[in-house]
Amino acid sequence: MNFVALTIFPEMFQPFWGHGIVRRAIEQGVISASAVNIREFAAGRHQVTDDSPYGGGNGMVMKPEPLAAAIRWAAEAVPGARTVYLSPQGRVFNQEIAAELSIQPGLILICGRYEGIDERICQQFVDDEISIGDYVLTGGELPAMVLMEAVTRLIPGALGGEESALKDSFSDSLLEHGHYTRPANFEGEPVPDVLLSGNHAQIEKWRLESSLIRTVLKRKDLLMQRQLTLAEVRILQQWRLDIDHILQSQSISGAGPLPGRQ
Repeated sequence: MNFVALTIFPEMFQPFWGHGIVRRAIEQGVISASAVNIREFAAGRHQVTDDSPYGGGNGMVMKPEPLAAAIRWAAEAVPGARTVYLSPQGRVFNQEIAAELSIQPGLILICGRYEGIDERICQQFVDDEISIGDYVLTGGELPAMVLMEAVTRLIPGALGGEESALKDSFSDSLLEHGHYTRPANFEGEPVPDVLLSGNHAQIEKWRLESSLIRTVLKRKDLLMQRQLTLAEVRILQQWRLDIDHILQSQSISGAGPLPGRQ
């Protein structure tokens, strides 16, 4: 995978590429990454990349000529690359989109600034627009880094264990289970006994139930869009039975019996 970031602040990317999984992936040749300064494609002594918008209004707009030249250069350098504009108007980024992008030969990432880029660039040069959330940032550099890291994790060879990415939160519409490490007891809170048992079947069952609990409590919307496995259905059915038993044994103080227990 070849990443090319088009930006007026290329120096922002060097610290990002120098750490963690991304650094290791670059060193091992799993990915390559470069930041291209859009100003180098701007005409004139001052290399201006923005101008005021037609029709008036606040802010400035990135000019089409430097961007078009930078995109064409990057497309020649990385044949077959997909051109992505990091935009608040794009598809909201998620794990599914990361997986979709991870099989591309390369990604050209346009990092906008100011009020955005000339619309003609979007119409003629951009293959995809992606947003990392419904909020406003000063530029597209941070979203580009988020996208690069999420995509890199899914490329074979980028992680130490090939199953790591498959078990991450959101990879199958479930939040990841809880994790524990030494000491076995921290400030009176022990590690669940099952994790110390050595019984791998019981550990996997606990991890699945932990994932379901977290997803129900924090992101139950994920379960609504997911085809549950038989094991997951059985766990949820058992919870329902347990909750029914609890309700059947209780009454609301001062309010008489619960509805349905007349």
